[in-house]
Amino acid sequence: MEKFSVCMSVYKNDMPDYFLQAIRSIYNQTIRPNEIILVVDGPVGKDLKSSIELIQNEIPILKVIWFKENKGHAVARQMALDNTHNDLVALMDSDDISVPERFEKQLELFYNNSDLSVVGGLINEFIDNPENIISTRNVPNTDDDIKSYLRSRCPFNFVTVMMRKKDVLSVGGIKDWYCEEDYYLWIRLMQAGYKFYNIQENLVNVRVGKDTYKRRGGLKYFKSELALQRYMYNERIITYREYFINR
Repeated sequence: MEKFSVCMSVYKNDMPDYFLQAIRSIYNQTIRPNEIILVVDGPVGKDLKSSIELIQNEIPILKVIWFKENKGHAVARQMALDNTHNDLVALMDSDDISVPERFEKQLELFYNNSDLSVVGGLINEFIDNPENIISTRNVPNTDDDIKSYLRSRCPFNFVTVMMRKKDVLSVGGIKDWYCEEDYYLWIRLMQAGYKFYNIQENLVNVRVGKDTYKRRGGLKYFKSELALQRYMYNERIITYREYFINR
């Protein structure tokens, strides 16, 4: 199977124990990556710094990049992507848990479908314990269905994706768009004609709480989503009627 990398970022508000659980879940896989790129997005506390240093000794394929100041998710993810050496790159968040067969399932799809650019999957959201699942975020399966769904909602669970680096870079990489940098990326990849797929199985257990849902709402988030819908309308991806409904 093709070699692949994993990109991850961490910042001051991340919990050390959750971070260690997350990064171990992408190393202890049925098929391991041959490199993990971790971006530390600005200054972090003593406990988190100690955890990062601990895991550096534990995982020999880990490369850590330290930012002097916080630059945000999009910049951190793009920096990690720029520093990978493989074309296949998986993404991971700093407090979630990938299932052990995640990468094996994704690699098999890329191996059997050389025209795919992005492969994602479902997520189970949990509180406190991965067994305490409160919801599943389903996303469409096939390229046609994903692109149809994209006209109104984000069609991937960002923390589950594995993607071809050259295809992502060809559309400008991961660009900042408040809480929507992933959606903006899928739109640009679709415009460029790249192909998508979502495995209809849970690939990542995602830790949630009341703060998670706060981040998904609010005026700033609403304005960001509205601007993205306007972008799709201006690019003639959606009609005015769809734009009006999506608002």
